Amino acid sequence: MIDRLKKIQEKYLRIEDELGQAKEPDKLKSLYKERSRLTPVFTKANDYLNIMKDTEDAKRLLLTENDPEMHSMLKSELEEGEARLIELAKELEIMLLPPDPNSGKSILVEIRAGTGGEESGLFCADLYRMYSKFADKMGMKTELVDNSPTGIGGFKEIIFSLDDEKAYDYFKFESGTHRVQRIPATESNGRIHTSAVTVAILPEVEEKEVDIKESDLRIDVYRSSGAGGQHVNTTDSAVRITHIPTGVVVASQEERSQIKNRDKAMRILRARVADQITEAAKLSADALKKAQVGSGDRSERIRTYNFPQGRCTDHRVGFTSHNLPAIMEGDLGELIEALVQEDRSKRLAETKG
Repeated sequence: MIDRLKKIQEKYLRIEDELGQAKEPDKLKSLYKERSRLTPVFTKANDYLNIMKDTEDAKRLLLTENDPEMHSMLKSELEEGEARLIELAKELEIMLLPPDPNSGKSILVEIRAGTGGEESGLFCADLYRMYSKFADKMGMKTELVDNSPTGIGGFKEIIFSLDDEKAYDYFKFESGTHRVQRIPATESNGRIHTSAVTVAILPEVEEKEVDIKESDLRIDVYRSSGAGGQHVNTTDSAVRITHIPTGVVVASQEERSQIKNRDKAMRILRARVADQITEAAKLSADALKKAQVGSGDRSERIRTYNFPQGRCTDHRVGFTSHNLPAIMEGDLGELIEALVQEDRSKRLAETKG
């Protein structure tokens, strides 16, 4: 591990030097991002290497020190140093795990109604609100990209973006089927209904990251059916894009401008095409699945929200909270931490196995 820590020190200092010389905005952005990623492990590596040097010095002095009081002090310092090295080694072991290739990326979150009719659509709206509140608490920028309202306050589908370098790392375990058990407002007999909603987390993809040819696109424009006053009846501003090779179809009608809707649709398209490529790769690489919390399968039931019992259970890690109202208000910290810890444990087991 010592060699790895020294290489991290060297890389960090090299980035510092390059930052002092770089002029191009893209290069500077890349260097700042890499430095930000390396800073925590660089700081921890410095602590480890400095304490290791101090303990080695203390060991040498103990061999020649005859003064009882000084000998006792050195021995105490050595014991404290060795205990701290054990703690730092455990922390560094986690920090040195191979990073997720999508770590640091902004994301698109797609929430779709599943089984359960109108109740499922209403829960789509509830999840959107829950995620938005959590994102707001974490200082993430949220932008609505597209939605298909049901007319009673729910959504058949809603897509929004989270623009923040922490977005993917916090939300990557949300993909899957979310089940809700509650008594619908329209239920006169007080019966509990079970509905389902699917969530997909798609890392945002830059144009250079995925090869999408203009000749492979079919672009249709039409009049928006959403909110927007008289404008929706007079202007073909909504955009639908079909990627012919994959059959991926996306649409956007949130903006009044056709150009802005096209840009939003292309963001979704790039993310979905890249996701198809990634999912295909996962199917042929079982080892990647083992290193995740759950399989990541969109059809996998990952969580149940039981309103009569005020309970939220994540089935992948056995996490249960009996404070469902707080979770629905965006208090997801404890739940996300449980998922992150389980993921780390599995990845550590992989590296040692």
